[in-house]
Formats: sequence, C-alpha cells, structure tokens
Amino acid sequence: MTQVLRINVWSGPRNISTALMYSFAQRPDTRVVDEPLYAHYLSHTPAQQYHPAADEVLASQDNDGEAVVRDVILGPCDRQVLFLKQMTHHLVELDLGFLAKTMNVILTRDPVDMLPSYQQQVETPSLRDTGYPQHLELLEALHEIGQEPTVLDSRETLRDPPSVLRQLCERIGLTFDESMLQWDAGPRDEDGVWAPHWYASVHRSTGFQPYVPKKEPFPDALRPLLKECQPLYEQLARRALRA
Repeated sequence: MTQVLRINVWSGPRNISTALMYSFAQRPDTRVVDEPLYAHYLSHTPAQQYHPAADEVLASQDNDGEAVVRDVILGPCDRQVLFLKQMTHHLVELDLGFLAKTMNVILTRDPVDMLPSYQQQVETPSLRDTGYPQHLELLEALHEIGQEPTVLDSRETLRDPPSVLRQLCERIGLTFDESMLQWDAGPRDEDGVWAPHWYASVHRSTGFQPYVPKKEPFPDALRPLLKECQPLYEQLARRALRA
C-alpha cells in the first residue's frame, strides 16, 4: 500500500486557510478535510459559548479528539495526499504524538489584518482565540521531534500565489500543480457546517485574491490585544516563505 502524505496546515482564524484548502482540493491526488478537531475544541473550552453555530459543529463531528486523530488524521485515505485544514488553537488536551506521523505547516497572518476581521464573528477575542501563542508552542513541539515546519504568511502568499505554492510543494515533497490556482465559486462538499458563518468571501472567489491592505482605522478596542499579538506574529513572519 502506498504511504499517504498527511499534511496538517495549522492556521489562526480569519486567515487564507479555506482558500488554501480549496487550492489543494483541485489536485487529483489529494483529499481535503475541514477542521476535524473543531468539535473537540468546542467541547473542551468555553469557546462553545460564543462561537457561531457551536451546537451544529458539536453535533456534526466526533467530540473526542483522540478518536479524530485515530480515525481521521491518521485514518484510511483514498488518495496519496491528505490535506487537513487545522486551527492551532484546537490543540487542547491532546497527545501531540501524532505530529511525528504527519507533515506540518504553520499558516499565520498579520494581526493588524486579522483581528478586525475576527471581531466580526467573535466580539471580544482573547489572546488564546487568536492562535499566535499556540503557533509558537507548536513550533517548539515540532522542533523537539526534529521537524522544521514550513511557515506561510498570508500576505506573502497572496502577493505571489504561484511562487509561494511552488516553494511549499517543494518543501513538502509534492510537484506543484497549476490547477491549485483556480477553483469554482461556491461551497465545497468538504466544508464544515460552520461554513455559512465564516466562508462567504472564499465562496465568492475563484482563486487567491490579491492582497489589499485594510483602509479602515484599526479599532481602538483591539489595540491592547494587537500589542500582545504583534511580537508573537513577528517571530513567525521571520520564518515565512517569501513571494
């Protein structure tokens, strides 16, 4: 049996993680899975009290993260590549030993761009909600098992998707496929039940959208959180692939 290449892309919220999932879904050799640990995360944290469609998410997935690791992340796959769109902050109360059996990529975004977008869904986000601390914790955990994960920055990726995706594919042992640059507008069968609340923009898209800096003033209420997030993001951004 051919060994499956299992790719976890560990993202923070309001990033280009869904677009990246749609991109990989165009590859004939790849099966994609949308946030398999979301229900586990909600069932183990207070986030279920303020995340949109939390009850639907909990009903749609196995709430036991260890079972998800066994049956989904490390489970059977009918393609050569399994792309798992993941949120780093979903890694709660889990044995991280499975990371050694997977390829791991970290996807980050400048909090100046991310936080105002996230606030539209979660009114008062905390530092743990943003995923930045968990990204650095994950980076350390991966280093301890001898992995040097590729880091993607959404802004760099959007500046030149072909260049960054080619570099990514080379890093993870895949041949770049031009089909990764375009997809049909609308939802995908793999979308989680939370898609109507989070995926409006990507459902209107047919490819990666050019990076456009935000023109609106940064919300004053988010400035203390931005001050916490910025140095954490900068540690990740220094490692990211460049366009």
